[in-house]
Amino acid sequence: MPLPHRSDATFANPVIPGFHPDPSVCRVGDDYYLACSSFEYFPGVPLFHSRDLVHWTQIGNVLDRPSQLRLPKDTPASGGIYAPTLRHHDGRFWLIVTNVSGDGNLIVTATDPAGPWSDPVWAPGVPGIDPDLAWDEDGTCWCTVAGVAQVRLDPSTGRTYGTPHPLWSGGPGAKAPEAPHLYRVGDHWYLLIAEGGTERCHGVSIARGPSPTGPFEPCPDNPILTHRGTDHPIQNTGHADLVQGPDGSWWMVLLGVRPGGGTPGWHVLGRETYLAPVTWVDGWPVVGEVPLEAPAPDWPLSPAPVEERRDDFDLAGLRPCWISPRDRPAEHYGTKERPGWLTLRARGGSLDEPDVVFAGRRQQHPRCRARTVVDAASGRGGLAVRLDERHHYEIEASATDVRVIARVGSLRTVVASRPLPDGPVTVLRVEAGEPPAPHDARTGPDALTFGVEAPDGTFTALATLDGRYLSTEVAGGFTGRVLGLYAAEGTVHFDWFDYEPLAS
Repeated sequence: MPLPHRSDATFANPVIPGFHPDPSVCRVGDDYYLACSSFEYFPGVPLFHSRDLVHWTQIGNVLDRPSQLRLPKDTPASGGIYAPTLRHHDGRFWLIVTNVSGDGNLIVTATDPAGPWSDPVWAPGVPGIDPDLAWDEDGTCWCTVAGVAQVRLDPSTGRTYGTPHPLWSGGPGAKAPEAPHLYRVGDHWYLLIAEGGTERCHGVSIARGPSPTGPFEPCPDNPILTHRGTDHPIQNTGHADLVQGPDGSWWMVLLGVRPGGGTPGWHVLGRETYLAPVTWVDGWPVVGEVPLEAPAPDWPLSPAPVEERRDDFDLAGLRPCWISPRDRPAEHYGTKERPGWLTLRARGGSLDEPDVVFAGRRQQHPRCRARTVVDAASGRGGLAVRLDERHHYEIEASATDVRVIARVGSLRTVVASRPLPDGPVTVLRVEAGEPPAPHDARTGPDALTFGVEAPDGTFTALATLDGRYLSTEVAGGFTGRVLGLYAAEGTVHFDWFDYEPLAS
């Protein structure tokens, strides 16, 4: 499929919906590869492939085994893995990323981006977060980090040479210069950064110089992209990366959010990956519109193929889209004990606990429905909407009853319960839908309805809860909602999981 024309805004954004922040992209031939932050979740750093920058398929996770990703039990929500940079150099893929809850900056490599990726090479001399890799004409590798500072690096060993030196750090008074990326384009080296913080003042600025070390002169039109102070439906735009297509066109991937509801607006899906066209004028990149288009009926609404929205747990392990807080030990997660079912064995109790046994998929659409069949005869567990340990809703089954639980900050309560329905199976369901009328400045972004389905599809709602309390604006942090399955006590089995986007 050809790339959309740079002036044609018919493609739909976000191109990777849901909690997929801090995108970094590279091209090899006709293929594009993109990596995102994963924070406290395991496996880490989801990796996507595309042939057109618009339709993406997840092909794996870069950090998919404990030897690569150590997230201690006390890793806080929104800790863990921050801001990867993905590059292809000298026949290999290179990824550098920061584990803020572990051993700092690490580098992994692969010849096939689908994996396996190497065990980490640690780079203790690289300070801070958001590390970037760039190679100059003589093969010297430069690592640039948030701040913005730079140090010479041997990425094969992690050894640094000299002390980090400061570079251009954005506009006067702009906070949080971060997400640096260096590029050689024509006769100049360009330093792209984010600034203003990753909230409503986020933006993208750029400078250029004669070498990777500068000195850098800022673009006279900085910031080259920001939606601050606008009513654009996509906000918090920033943390960008540039890529050139095989046809010579230039593109920018970036993060953004879709706030909903009244004031101040709540985004619940997390920071998502967006695409914008780029042209060059007088030696500077000019970023086009970041369109938010209603896709056509046959548009692929998620980066996974349509048939993978339903998971029958018929593989030896979980598909790459499934994530768990901090780790996923085999003795607590399995698909072999009862073939065609996911078996979860509790270890730490409820979703309030850091070591809860939970496997989830990112919520990718503002309006959606998730369902599962649960067998909790030997335990207690169910279907949850998780933001972090202090902000989650769930519908939970046991051998005798079904109940809906809400945790918001320091408050935790059972908001509804009923006896376990009769029948051979129990289908639990949550639906993210429109908030109830009337709508005013205080209206939340959505309403989450929890209930049970009968074998004939009849739905019995047990509770409807305000979605704003599972948003970043309420909870804080850097992640988004994850819909998933958990065991709070004993052993719980799940026959299938189905995720369905709904019309807005």
